[in-house]
Amino acid sequence: MALDNLTRVTEFILMGVSHRPELQIPLFFVFLMIYGLTVAGNLGIITLTSVDSRLQTPMYFFLRHLAIINLGNSTVIAPKMLVNFWLKKKTISYYGCAAQLGGFLVFIVAEIFMLAAMAYDRYVAICNPLLYMMVVSRQICLLLVSLTYLYSLTTALTVSSCVFSVSYCSSNVINHFYCDNVPLLALSCSDTYIPETAVFTFSGTNLFFSMIIVLVSYFNIVLAILRIQSSEGRQKAFSTCASHMMAVTVFYGTLLFMYLQPRTNHSLDTDKMASVFYTLVIPMLNPLIYSLRNKDVKDALKRLLHNPCQSIKQM
Repeated sequence: MALDNLTRVTEFILMGVSHRPELQIPLFFVFLMIYGLTVAGNLGIITLTSVDSRLQTPMYFFLRHLAIINLGNSTVIAPKMLVNFWLKKKTISYYGCAAQLGGFLVFIVAEIFMLAAMAYDRYVAICNPLLYMMVVSRQICLLLVSLTYLYSLTTALTVSSCVFSVSYCSSNVINHFYCDNVPLLALSCSDTYIPETAVFTFSGTNLFFSMIIVLVSYFNIVLAILRIQSSEGRQKAFSTCASHMMAVTVFYGTLLFMYLQPRTNHSLDTDKMASVFYTLVIPMLNPLIYSLRNKDVKDALKRLLHNPCQSIKQM
């Protein structure tokens, strides 16, 4: 174990998804495929929403940034995880661990509030369609995205500083496949009350306020859809937010399961499986959810594949 003169940990050992040797290679290929699909899908969304002239609306502006966040979240976790499948000693340096935790927090908090911004966008589009381009103007979109990134960076710096302000002495084996705050604090040899309180407060506050925005937005959306007389109109209105509703349900459901379970039932192994889902699987699923159920994205992909030069020239 690498310790300095003050018996402080200078590196951590990540246990990974599974400690069984016979599963390392099969799991490597499973997660390599997941990460490959994540990169391809999110880069595809970023490209389409950047070059196609018909996707230059607030909805696709937010979708592009969601894809950037999903790509960033997976890239903070997956490469190190994939390398570790081939190593007997799965180590990560003290500062590398701090950087990974900080990067993870930046992107997970950004995703929480980007989904909330997208819910607000759908609310305005359906409930106030005549004022849509005025209320959700380019300036407002830029402001919302900028505030999301600024707040997520502030949260990441605050929480990761709290987590790494405590002492890590004799134990350095993290029961996880990346540096997360809960398994890290479980290793501390000093009082963890302040960092645990910070983690719980930020997690609870972020989930509460973002979910309030999402729930209020969709409550009004449902009321607006029910007031539409024709079934065709209701179906068209619902289709504009169905993909986002599916993504929100999967993402928030996983986070609520992980962070709000009773302490007596809290299991790091259960957390590990939930973490696989929202750090690797959801970023892979989001491009599929938003493209397979979205005619505009599918049409944009066809235009790009048939005549890429023309699609770029239209910008």
